[in-house]
Amino acid sequence: MSDAIDLSGDGGVLKKIVRHAKPDAIAPTQDLPLVDVHYEGILEETNEVFDTTHEDNTVFSFELGKGSVIKAWDIAVKTMKVGEIAKITCKPEYAYGSAGSPPDIPPEATLIFEVELVACNPRKGLSLGSASEERARLEELKKQREMAAANKEEEKKKREEAKAAAAARIQAKLDAKKGGKGKGKGK
Repeated sequence: MSDAIDLSGDGGVLKKIVRHAKPDAIAPTQDLPLVDVHYEGILEETNEVFDTTHEDNTVFSFELGKGSVIKAWDIAVKTMKVGEIAKITCKPEYAYGSAGSPPDIPPEATLIFEVELVACNPRKGLSLGSASEERARLEELKKQREMAAANKEEEKKKREEAKAAAAARIQAKLDAKKGGKGKGKGK
C-alpha cells in the first residue's frame, strides 16, 4: 500500500482509497455520527474473508467515537465520505489485539477491510426540538387511540340497539300472531 495514508501516525491504521466519493458527498460529523457501511474483512496472513455484508446485502450501522467498533474503524471511517470505498489495514493494536476474536480472528491478527461508506445520519437521541416533536407525536397517537376506542364503543352501542330493535320486532310479530289467531278463531 505505497499510496496508503497513515491515519494513526504509527502505521497502525492505513487507508487506501479504492473509489473516491463525489466532490459534494457528505462526511460524518458530530451532527451526523451514525454511519452505515458495507464491508468485507480479510485476514492479512491468509487472505481469508472472515466477515462481509456483501453476501446478504445488509449494511452495518454504528455510531462513530463510541467504542462500539474496533479503534481502526473509529479512526478511518470518520475520514471517509458517502460513496467512498477504502481499503483499511488494521494492525492488531487497532483491531482485536492479543485476544483476537475467536473463532474467526486469531490473536495478533492484522486485518484488511474494504469499507464503503453508504450513509451518515443524525444521532437517534433526542434533542430538545425532537423531544417536543416526539411528545406531540405520542399525544397524537393517544388521541387516535382514544378516538378509535370511542368509535368502537359507539359501534357496540349501535349493535346493542339494533339487537334490541330486532328483538322488539320479533316480539311484536309474535304478539301479532297470537292476537291475530285469537281474533280469527272468534269469527
